[in-house]
Amino acid sequence: MNYRRIPDETIQRLPMYLRGFSLLEEEKEETISSRELAIRFGLNPHQIRKDLSYFGTFGRRGVGYPVQTTAKRIRQILKLDKKQKTALIGAGRIGAALVAYPGFSSFNLEIAAVFDNNPKKIGKKIGTLTIENAHRISTLKNRKIRLAILAVPAEAAQTVADKLTKAGVRGLLNFSPCHLKVPASVKKIDIDLASQLGILPYYLQTRKS
Repeated sequence: MNYRRIPDETIQRLPMYLRGFSLLEEEKEETISSRELAIRFGLNPHQIRKDLSYFGTFGRRGVGYPVQTTAKRIRQILKLDKKQKTALIGAGRIGAALVAYPGFSSFNLEIAAVFDNNPKKIGKKIGTLTIENAHRISTLKNRKIRLAILAVPAEAAQTVADKLTKAGVRGLLNFSPCHLKVPASVKKIDIDLASQLGILPYYLQTRKS
């Protein structure tokens, strides 16, 4: 299967489907139709069918999707069928909140290392992890950690991103409010909380009927 031909938008929706099927697993549901899945989780039934069709046949017409099997296959597609370790760079407020966030475990993700360059933080605990010196980012390759979360000030972000790619990181979740240049072999996702929140006031405008 050539994953490069599958739209990024489809891949971005797969975790939503996985979350839905995982909840259904917990509730011991055996099958569900795309329409029922869409109604329950605020999704689009046609989009669900189209997205999953990229990866072969999942359900049966008139019967629906087998919950356990479909959840298992989506985990395999996303490579979440085994634990994926992640490094966090930046032990500030955002970093501390991310370490404490319980939602990663439902996707089989684990923050396994935390780095910072502040001498006052290095060696201290954040959750169950000991904050390491940012100079040790190069050890990620030997530790086989290929995912990283970047939560450092904008002025330091590019330098740190360069170190991460040299250390073998191939997936980067960027919380730093800046544009990063990374090699084509690295998948980068930017999350700018301020700009996203800045969109919402536009929709607060009252409309006259």
